[in-house]
Amino acid sequence: MSYLPRWSQLRTLLHSHPNVDVEAYLRGFEPRIVWAGHNGETFDIRLDLSEDGDAYYVKADIPGVDRNDIDLRIDGNTIHVAAEIKHGPAIGKNEKEIYSERFCGLASRTFSVPEFVDEVKVAAHYENGVLMLTLPKKSQGQTRKIAID
Repeated sequence: MSYLPRWSQLRTLLHSHPNVDVEAYLRGFEPRIVWAGHNGETFDIRLDLSEDGDAYYVKADIPGVDRNDIDLRIDGNTIHVAAEIKHGPAIGKNEKEIYSERFCGLASRTFSVPEFVDEVKVAAHYENGVLMLTLPKKSQGQTRKIAID
């Protein structure tokens, strides 16, 4: 199998200026890497998070995954999403693979929200490669004045 690396403007910049440590400068701007492909390529579960007064809403892109291969766990205000990416044989028995960008393996993403989530009322829906979560905020109780006898 041949390996054809992708061309990257950043990689070209990093290697074209030997006296400038661009990597050290950009280290703080690196994206979170949570998904690694078999060729060392990296992938990330991308998500959108919004809220209203009652709940948080999450839309996470997890394409090519069966809903039974998604694991969702909630602990207080921490949400953990994991998915197993499975791909069958990509080529026929008389074919020779030249290049492959498809990946398989375990992907996960953990993030926190400012308030605790009511785990009992969480709703999850997966359609067209998008996991949609409704995470109701847990009631923290009302402040009340206590009379002292």
